[in-house]
Amino acid sequence: MKQETFSPSSLGFVRVAAVAPALQVADIHYNTQIILDALQQAAARGCQLALFPELCITGYTSADLFYQELLQQQASDALLTIAQATADYQIATVVGLPMQIGSKLYNCAAFISDNTIHGIVPKTYLPSTNEYYEERWFSSSRDCPVNMTHLAGKAIPFGPDLLFAASNMPGCVLGIEICEDLWAVQPPSGSMALAGATVILNPSASDEILGKAGYRRSLVEMQAARCLAAYLYAGAGPGESTTDVVFSGHAFINENGHMLAETERFHFSTQIAVADIDVQRMNHERLRNSSFSSGLPDISYRTIQFALPVGAIADRQHTVLRTDLAPTPFVPANYAERARHCQEIFHLQSVGLAKRLKHTGLTHITLAVSGGLDSTLALLVVQQAFEMLSLKPEGIVAITMPGFGTSNRTLTNATQLAESLHIPLRHIPIRDAVTLHFRDIGHDPNKHDVTYENAQARERTQIIMDVANQVGGLAVGTGDLSESALGWCTYNGDQMSMYHVNVGVPKTLVRYLIEWCADSVYSGKTAEVLRDIIATPISPELLPLGENEVLVQETETTIGPYVLHDFFLFYAVRHAFLPRKIFWLACQVFKGHYTPPEILRWLRTFYQRFFAAQFKRSAMPDGPKVGSVALSPRGDWRMPSDASSALWLQDLEAVTHDL
Repeated sequence: MKQETFSPSSLGFVRVAAVAPALQVADIHYNTQIILDALQQAAARGCQLALFPELCITGYTSADLFYQELLQQQASDALLTIAQATADYQIATVVGLPMQIGSKLYNCAAFISDNTIHGIVPKTYLPSTNEYYEERWFSSSRDCPVNMTHLAGKAIPFGPDLLFAASNMPGCVLGIEICEDLWAVQPPSGSMALAGATVILNPSASDEILGKAGYRRSLVEMQAARCLAAYLYAGAGPGESTTDVVFSGHAFINENGHMLAETERFHFSTQIAVADIDVQRMNHERLRNSSFSSGLPDISYRTIQFALPVGAIADRQHTVLRTDLAPTPFVPANYAERARHCQEIFHLQSVGLAKRLKHTGLTHITLAVSGGLDSTLALLVVQQAFEMLSLKPEGIVAITMPGFGTSNRTLTNATQLAESLHIPLRHIPIRDAVTLHFRDIGHDPNKHDVTYENAQARERTQIIMDVANQVGGLAVGTGDLSESALGWCTYNGDQMSMYHVNVGVPKTLVRYLIEWCADSVYSGKTAEVLRDIIATPISPELLPLGENEVLVQETETTIGPYVLHDFFLFYAVRHAFLPRKIFWLACQVFKGHYTPPEILRWLRTFYQRFFAAQFKRSAMPDGPKVGSVALSPRGDWRMPSDASSALWLQDLEAVTHDL
């Protein structure tokens, strides 16, 4: 793949480091060398930006030594040394030091890259309660009468109103707040974000007491999510004075509430957390959030242009460091978290259906039960809704409708599942009715084309609808989110119902929901049948079986693996990523499972089918939204049915050319 097409920077990624260095209080020469070593290590790992703790050049706990002119002068000299290192190592950084402006001393953070001190930000909120006593030494940024300072004969922007925009990375804008600023009622980062900052940097020196680490982590998560920004936090380490308090070296990188990397606490050696943050993603989140776009910053900001270092990443392989990048973005990898996830979704589905039944006053439901994944989940949801409303299970009219391709395995599973749940099951074969229909429309039953397949789907839908009228009930649909995205459903067939309980659930998650039901809700024969359904190949069973009842039609052979399509769906709809970016990420995640040409083939299929299927989604029935991706034309996804896919397919052509 060509570097220019697939470089991490061109796809919106910035590799960053949050550093907790092994410092010694007031030993500036030692601290400077430690900072230089950490910068070199971070650059060697491909980092373009590194954040260090508050007052890291001197040590946060220097106390009255901050008044010493020698300490102040040596700290300023060290800043110039670190500035030179940013050019040598091709990395930008933020470091902390005390600075005297006029007759006042300020707790400052300096932003440096390419041997240039681009700006110095003084701290605004100075803690002076409990163990903190900063107002003894420092003044707030509010008390500073100047907006420039001088160092080594050069004028440097100074003040809390500075933002730093990367001229070579659109959308990458840095804002700096210092430690206590985050803990204030209105942290400066909120205003910075509204002014355009997508990356917030917090050099900190928060000490440790019981329970504080979790609270600190939650505070950063919430602020990152509120600001729709990446948030880097670097805390002072155990090398600080332990006269009255202990510091742990807590540093982490968060993006929009998701923790990407975190250091281990209480190490005397330097700790570095590294991750790739996605500024394109943050800008997209802001575009789609009306509350954010309507906000205004509290103050006017000065924006300083700088060039984000790229030399350090020239040799970086095409990998991305993100703990949240997984092959199944809809499914948590952690078992306990996944179980909570499934329980919540199952309840959302069940409550949605129960509300519809309460509103209509209906006490009967009809649905197709095929022995496949989707109809199984729908049946379980229906049963749960009936239990919520204390309705009799006899009101559930489950119907199995074997056709030309129905296997004994799925038919047996459908029958045994209904029996184990004590739900009445009607058996209505459709072969004769469909054969008669073929005769009526003049279709050769030996011609196994789209008419052959869709006639069966529409016959089943007709039966479900008519029986619903017969019993005075609601016809429940079973199709899932992935099928809706790909148009893998028959228009006015299984695409239609009176209420669609699975419409918000992607196929990869359907499996886990049924597995959770088998593990946590049901037992005995029911759980046994559910596990066999999970193990059954996915098929619409519309084509005649081969010898020995061998399936000749498997969905994923025809349209591609659902694990890929759900990955594509998540990043195409939820984050609006470029096709080439989705391809690049998929190559990282599925390496060893699918080759780049395979991924490209199915990604092209995804876009072709996604655009072509919009007319089906435009007429989709009601159903509950359960996650951050939904395709209802009345809610999350509004798209013309005749929109062209040309732009997206052209982007993939460029990928094809570069492979």
